[in-house]
Amino acid sequence: MTELLYAPLQIGDLRLDVPVVQAALSGYSDWPMRVMARRHGAPFTLCEVMLDKFLVQLKERKKTRHFLYISDEEHPVGGQLMGAEPEQFSAAAGRLVEAGFDVIDINFGCPVKKVLGKCRGGFHLGQPEVALEIIRRTRDVVPSSTPVTVKLRRGIDDSQQSVDQLHEILSGCQQLDIASVTVHGRTVEQRYVGPSNWDFLRQLKLDFPDLTMLGSGDLFTAADCLAMLQQTGLDGVSVARGAIGNPWIFSQVRALLAGLPLPGPPTIAEQRETLADHFGLARELYGDQRAAIPMRKFGIRYSAHHPQHAEVRADFTQVRTVEDWQQLLTRWYQGDGPGAALPADLHKVQADVTPGSS
Repeated sequence: MTELLYAPLQIGDLRLDVPVVQAALSGYSDWPMRVMARRHGAPFTLCEVMLDKFLVQLKERKKTRHFLYISDEEHPVGGQLMGAEPEQFSAAAGRLVEAGFDVIDINFGCPVKKVLGKCRGGFHLGQPEVALEIIRRTRDVVPSSTPVTVKLRRGIDDSQQSVDQLHEILSGCQQLDIASVTVHGRTVEQRYVGPSNWDFLRQLKLDFPDLTMLGSGDLFTAADCLAMLQQTGLDGVSVARGAIGNPWIFSQVRALLAGLPLPGPPTIAEQRETLADHFGLARELYGDQRAAIPMRKFGIRYSAHHPQHAEVRADFTQVRTVEDWQQLLTRWYQGDGPGAALPADLHKVQADVTPGSS
């Protein structure tokens, strides 16, 4: 067995053999996406963020079962929560534990305006007392054997006050037995504009050496993941937008972490197999009448790997039915041939994707 260049990632009692995980992605990281990431090498994934109020009131119905759907092959898997009131937040955390999630993740990182306006997500970075009360109540209600983790950004803005508030929350995390934290290198004010500040993440790890810390932001390729580990000294990294339509990023980063050459882009045949598997999982979860629409956004992102990506992307935007999907695969993914390398400016190409939890 090839020895990895980086240590496994420890989150509570969970030992992940590689320190690269898939982030929670609002509107994306449903069961099919998580399973595809796991099959391609992700050691751990997170479900899309759920509101505490929604989760507490959620009834077991066919149209909503996908929110809490977990299969045996994807363990360990984390459930992510976002909300405003500490009491309701902890009740929702208990619901995630009952559903079978192995880790409960608290979202203090979402920068979306409508979320901030309702005192959720990144809003809590500006009120450490409330944030720590949410963490405390969540940790109290979740069994001690279940890790509780926290997702944050590096602050509301670039002010010293924001840095101090972040430090106060992280100090509290250490005292409250939080298994790990993931810090996005942009501020809430930045949203998705401008670079993720990896230098800030490096200093933050130096300030909190005993806190298991993952980084996020600007991770679009396997090389990006390795670079963040090297430049920051973090314990792990969490891949968000870079994993949408690109489950191969996890097998590629495994190769780099083992000191092997970077694998080439997935071939046309490999892409077809993955697209077919992903769509099959979507049909299983959503049914034939509903599967094509949520899968369309994934197909658009998968198209970046195709040599004729502009034409393939345009066709994916027109998909409405199972038949449309199958015809597209027949048209563009028959036979085999080399795939396309992802463009160097992928972050610009994918700028239209702004998952709420990233």
